[in-house]
Amino acid sequence: MLNIGIVGYGYWGPNLVRNFSQAAPTKVKYVCDLDSTRLKKVNNIYPDITTTTNVNDILNDKSIDAVSIATPVSTHFDLAMKALKAGKHVLMEKPLTDSSEKCQRLIEEADKQGLVLMVDHTFPYTAAVQKIKELVSNGDIGDLYYYDSARINLGLFQHDVSVIWDLAVHDLSILEFIHDEHPIAVSATGISHVEEQPENIAYLTIFYKSRMIAHIHVNWLAPVKLRQTLIGGSKKMILYDDMEPSEKIKIYDKGITLVDDDESITRMRIGYRSGDVLSPNLDRVEALSSLVNHFARCIETGEHPMTSAESGMRVVRIMEAASESMAKKGEMVSL
Repeated sequence: MLNIGIVGYGYWGPNLVRNFSQAAPTKVKYVCDLDSTRLKKVNNIYPDITTTTNVNDILNDKSIDAVSIATPVSTHFDLAMKALKAGKHVLMEKPLTDSSEKCQRLIEEADKQGLVLMVDHTFPYTAAVQKIKELVSNGDIGDLYYYDSARINLGLFQHDVSVIWDLAVHDLSILEFIHDEHPIAVSATGISHVEEQPENIAYLTIFYKSRMIAHIHVNWLAPVKLRQTLIGGSKKMILYDDMEPSEKIKIYDKGITLVDDDESITRMRIGYRSGDVLSPNLDRVEALSSLVNHFARCIETGEHPMTSAESGMRVVRIMEAASESMAKKGEMVSL
C-alpha cells in the first residue's frame, strides 16, 4: 500500500483524492490546502484523512511515499522540488511547470533521487485517445495530414497563465501521445479582453517536418462548450468529440485520390472517396482512475510513465514558443 499526500484541494484536488482513495494500491493519508474551508469538506467526506495547511507536514512524514500536486502553475516547481528532495515520488497536475528550464531541473533531481516524476496529462489515459493512438500506430489512418481542434467554453478565467497553458496543453499532450514525430515550429496569435490579464483567446498552428500540420483554437470567451477534434490521414479521417456521451469517436472512410491525367494542367486529377462511418465501442473506465493506477505501478515496478516528465517538458517547450510567437503577433518560432 502506497501512502499518498495530496497538495491542493481546489478544482482538481477532489478528483485526485477520490481516485487515489479508490485505487487498490494507494491510500490517501494527507490533504493539504491553504483554505481551511476546503479542508472541512475533506474532513466531512473522508474522516480518516489528515488535513493540514502546512505542506511540510506531508514532506516530513517518512511514511508518505508519493505526493500529488494540484496547485497554481506558479507554485509547481518549488513544491515538486521540495517533494523530490524529501524522497517523495511526484504526480504533477498539468502543465509540469511554467518553464522548460524548471522542468529540466526537476527531471535531473528525480533521476538523481531515483524517483518517479509524472505529469497529470489525463487525456492520453482516456479510451477515446488510446483508440486514436491505436488507429494511427496501426496505419489505419495512413499518413497523418492534420490535427484540427476547437477547445472552447465560457471561463474559467485564469490569472497566472493564458488560455494556451490552460486549454491548449490538453491538445499538445494528445499530439505528443498519438504522433511519434515532434514539431519543428509554432505560430500563435491571441488577445486578452480583460486588462492586465493573460490572453483568453488564442490560435496555434504547429508545423512538422512532414506534411502534418496541427491547428488548435482555445477560447475562454465562447457561449458554448466545444471539445471537437478532426484528424485527417491519407486513408481515413477521425472526428473526436469529447462532449459526446457515447459515440466519442467516428472513423470516416473518406478522402481523396490522385490520378495521373495527361489532359490536366497539373497532370493530377483529384478524386473523392466516400465509404462507411464507424463508431467503435469504448470502455467507460474513468481516465484519472487509469492514470493513478499507472502512477502507482510505475512506483512499484520501475515502469517508465506514459506521461513522463520528459514528455511534459516537450509540451511546455511548445507553449513557451507559442507564448513567444503570440507576443510577436504570430511570428513563427522554431522548436
